[in-house]
Amino acid sequence: MNIAMLLQMAAEAGFGRRALTSDGRHYSAADLLAAAGGAAQRIRGSGCGFVSVLDVSSPSTPVALFGAAMAGVPYAPLNYRLPADRVEALIARLDPLYLIADEEGCAAHGKHPAVATAAASGTFLDEAISEGDPEAAWPDDPGIAVQLFTSGTTGPPKAAILRHEHLMSYILGSVEFASAEEDEAALVSVPPYHIAGISALLSGVYAGRRIVQLANFDAAAWLDLAEREAVTSAFVVPTMLARIVEVLEEGGRRPDLGPLRAIAYGGGRMPVNVIERALDLFPGVDFTNAYGLTETSSTVTLLGPEDHRRALASDDPDVRARLGSVGQALPSVEIEIRDADDKPLAQGQPGEVHVRGPQVSGEYRERSVIDANGWFPTRDTGHLDTEGYLFLSGRADDVIVRGGENISPAEVEDVLLGHDAVADAAAVAVASEQWGEAVGVAVVLKPGASAGAEELCELVRSRLRSSRVPEAVRFVDELPYNETGKLLRREIKPWFA
Repeated sequence: MNIAMLLQMAAEAGFGRRALTSDGRHYSAADLLAAAGGAAQRIRGSGCGFVSVLDVSSPSTPVALFGAAMAGVPYAPLNYRLPADRVEALIARLDPLYLIADEEGCAAHGKHPAVATAAASGTFLDEAISEGDPEAAWPDDPGIAVQLFTSGTTGPPKAAILRHEHLMSYILGSVEFASAEEDEAALVSVPPYHIAGISALLSGVYAGRRIVQLANFDAAAWLDLAEREAVTSAFVVPTMLARIVEVLEEGGRRPDLGPLRAIAYGGGRMPVNVIERALDLFPGVDFTNAYGLTETSSTVTLLGPEDHRRALASDDPDVRARLGSVGQALPSVEIEIRDADDKPLAQGQPGEVHVRGPQVSGEYRERSVIDANGWFPTRDTGHLDTEGYLFLSGRADDVIVRGGENISPAEVEDVLLGHDAVADAAAVAVASEQWGEAVGVAVVLKPGASAGAEELCELVRSRLRSSRVPEAVRFVDELPYNETGKLLRREIKPWFA
């Protein structure tokens, strides 16, 4: 099945409602279907092998996504925030390319040898609408739907492949067709080259839920748009939610967010103190933590609204701790924790997270890493509790090996974040003559607060084993995150060189 079927079903269901709102303009599912058909004609005629959008979210994004699907060409959106040389390197891997970009992007990259056709985003959209074809056909055997370059937090970006079957499996297994009420509107502020942005488009279209696009995230703009468009749900990454919480806690005008009923978050590790503050600020809102990867077609585990409430209200430390988990596996997904020898581990034992299910691709352009039994090694580390709640501790590459003992950065960071003066913290491996590696921490203090290195080390010593006590502490103004909220530890390690 082709993902274009999702848009066709929404258009043919005759929803008498808007499907997309962007910069004050509205589009129905039928509008998007016709435009995607027009775009497919141009994509086929270009002879390209890939379609890329190098721009912020706009109506061109869903038109390009579905248009590429109808043309039977992989959709490969690009990170417009990357330096020009890195964009050029990615474009070279997409030869021949149909490039859709803003005016600056077209000028900078439109003449690249790999670019077969370059079109400004606005022009592409206008031409797709004017040449609209609501009856456009698409391949029966669609193959690859999306090729996403991973964030490259630990090395060069890999070209992750998602076939139509993977994305359709995720949507059909987690979203009910036409299930949204007529007033439902989802605010999408994650970038269009992230799997969360793609899955938000697919799930919103299929559910009949209006998608409200925010091109560039700003906490105040997010709050204003949520109020103006009577948004009922939203997806944010942890750094976005932290900034929204900060703006609301600073006081001033409080927007009317009465219609807001649900906030989902994911894409990075959520500090427990941030979600606790958010639950206090939004008492009537259902919060959901969604964990997934590009290679798994988005979400594989959920910590649902009732899980949040139960954990927040519980005196049982094991239940309370689940506020820091990513929840339980979706019904169609299996999770297994394995050791360094690829052997399954018992509940409570930490190791590498492996997942299996029909939505899991685990395939890259260069190779597949799915094993013979269908398991995908996520390279995330963590453990499962007695009821199957998954707790993540970091990336396998981030583990600190001190004298042969593995230390998770998360356990040190959680202790530091419990200090009243600490706004953010990151633990990384630093060189140690005695132990090979030791713990180094970069700490951001709250405005006007103070804490010394010795005080923070004593806090860690009082909560954890002495091996976890940092050998080096550095105070910084902020930590480096990418635009989807993932901490860039590779940029922190040189601070301790």
